[in-house]
Amino acid sequence: MQKIKSIIESYGLPRTIITCFIILMFCLAPVAQINMGALMSNVLNRFVMNAILVLAMVPMVHSGCGLNFGLPLGIEAGLLGATLSVEFGFTGVTSFVMAIVFAIPIATVFGLIYGLLLNKIKGGEMMIATYVGFSIVSLMCIMWLILPYHSPNMVWGYSGNGLRTTITLEGYYSRILSDLFKIEIGKLVIPTGAILFFALLALIIWAFLHTKTGTAMTAVGSNPTFAKAAGINIDKIRTLSVVMSTILGAIGIIVYEQAFGYIQLYTAPISMAMPAVAAILLGGASVNKATIFNVVIGTILYQGIVTVTPAVMNALIALDISDVIRNIVSNGVILYALTRKIEEGKKRR
Repeated sequence: MQKIKSIIESYGLPRTIITCFIILMFCLAPVAQINMGALMSNVLNRFVMNAILVLAMVPMVHSGCGLNFGLPLGIEAGLLGATLSVEFGFTGVTSFVMAIVFAIPIATVFGLIYGLLLNKIKGGEMMIATYVGFSIVSLMCIMWLILPYHSPNMVWGYSGNGLRTTITLEGYYSRILSDLFKIEIGKLVIPTGAILFFALLALIIWAFLHTKTGTAMTAVGSNPTFAKAAGINIDKIRTLSVVMSTILGAIGIIVYEQAFGYIQLYTAPISMAMPAVAAILLGGASVNKATIFNVVIGTILYQGIVTVTPAVMNALIALDISDVIRNIVSNGVILYALTRKIEEGKKRR
């Protein structure tokens, strides 16, 4: 009994509960007459759609800037890159590459401003990040209406002004990664290209964190007093982490779009930060420590439960509880993690 308790504690209570629940749902899938291959395909597709957005959390956590609730800032940069790519008429692989090329400098500028703001208000980063996330979405709701786009595939047909809420990527870069090198085994489809793209970015971040600058970033997050005494420019390192996180958020939404097949504008980005934060916490990260392993495990578990549960429940009891499950998991895991942080802080005192 003590050994089981020790295993649960090391794995984490939320992860244990959710893992057991996902296993139960998979066991019930045949009873609900749901094809296991199709179910696994949905989980894998959701994983590649969201994994890079979760990966965007890692740099800011390492530098001590906390969980990036301001992820919509990077997402809006990615949306600007995507719409510019469509506006200039790029198609296929070129469209995908140019969306990233346009998005990166925009995300860099956004990240620099965001980083400067967070450096002014140390200790309240997550509160300010939440404000930034909501504010940029509200600002861009106005900008999507007044920016001078002219592509008939994006603007409202009756007025010629303002962008549509949803823009199809058919003929541009819809599933450009997901269908690359894909493997089909019955109804199980493995989006190999998208998985490899995530693996490449994850490898780059892992390698960076093992460089001199990456080690300095970890030092700033774990012990800023020691880092300052060692001659590390704390503000510069923190700003770098914010820029990296914002760029990853921009690339992440472009990868999300290619798998989804559409660009979603206006208020859509406002709901994308919470699932990413919940996923990395569910993977075992804390508000000041995160690894690539946490990203992979957390994304699989989170997307697994919000994908598998509604499918099985809908088939068994004809009741759509997808939003309920998503809200419970997102808010519950974040509350659990933040509560643990407060408890640990009290113990240290």
